[in-house]
Amino acid sequence: MGIQAFTKTGNTVTFLAATAAPTAVQAVSTTLGGNQYRIINASSSTTVFLGYGTTAAEANAAAVVVTSSQASFPLLPGTDEILSFVPNAFFTGITSSGNVTVYITPGDGL
Repeated sequence: MGIQAFTKTGNTVTFLAATAAPTAVQAVSTTLGGNQYRIINASSSTTVFLGYGTTAAEANAAAVVVTSSQASFPLLPGTDEILSFVPNAFFTGITSSGNVTVYITPGDGL
């Protein structure tokens, strides 16, 4: 079987990452068990530290600027990646300075 292009399976969600993480948003897939997400850091200069989890509280708790060993996932400026997380995950993010728009689309494929 060949590589499948990314297919959107739910609505895109967005949030504005800042020095205080906003309330987490849920990226809901219309497919059972969908756990892939296209994630875009729209900034050309600011890293976002992505918090994620099965609940909004878990995502918010994980959104921390990494200084040694933290649970957040760093999204470099201009990131456009497809990553796997738990199905119907919640997401938020924090920056060390400035505001950054992040877009997350649930889907399947590469």
